[in-house]
Amino acid sequence: MMSKHFFSDTTALLGRSLRHIARSPDTIITTTIMPIAMMLMFVYVFGGAINTGSDSYVNYMLPGILLITVASGIAYTAFRLFLDMKGGIFERFQSMPIARSSVLWAHVLTSLVANLISLVVVVLVALLMGFRTAAGAGAWLAVAGILILFTLALTWIAVIPGLSAKSVEGASAFSYPLIFLPFLSSAFVPTDTMPGPVRAFAEHQPVTSIVNAVRDLFTQQPVGADLWIALAWCAGILIVAYLFAMNTYRRKIS
Repeated sequence: MMSKHFFSDTTALLGRSLRHIARSPDTIITTTIMPIAMMLMFVYVFGGAINTGSDSYVNYMLPGILLITVASGIAYTAFRLFLDMKGGIFERFQSMPIARSSVLWAHVLTSLVANLISLVVVVLVALLMGFRTAAGAGAWLAVAGILILFTLALTWIAVIPGLSAKSVEGASAFSYPLIFLPFLSSAFVPTDTMPGPVRAFAEHQPVTSIVNAVRDLFTQQPVGADLWIALAWCAGILIVAYLFAMNTYRRKIS
């Protein structure tokens, strides 16, 4: 009975959030502009000067651009949550007989849908720029699974500042370090070209393993430990962020 109540409430609130997105498609447009601009700049300005050992630089860098797309998109989750908190929507929902956690899950699923749309747009632009892959349906599904898990992990991180920030700027500013993180990874250049301390950090942070796993799937290379490390990072971040977010939410509505 409780699970049916939760799912129906989440579905109703998800519909509300998606209608807001449909009325303001500029959110998705803004989310895709920055990664597409980066892709254009790196491929057509810096690409010729970067030796990655790959025939096509757009093929090499696309996995990192996809992660930047997600990191850019989740800022809007925090922004929308902040507006709902300040607008008294949460208090209104508390007075109604709905599952309390469904409010957060509706925002999280909205983020997932919006980010998937943005990712599809970025991949289409990459195809126009020369991105090619012989990856089969299984590889594409694996890539989609990794990106969905990564999006959920980062979205639950976004929930925390969305609930606790004091200003609109503070709610979305947390995403800047996440957008910057791929630049200190294997996303744009091989890590063996980096100075010692930077290389050590780059090789042991989550983005590198995720980028390497996605790149191997696209290029049909044997996927080794990077896939399992990437999944472990995503799952670990997701669990920790979810627990912190729910704890923050309970404190806010108590």
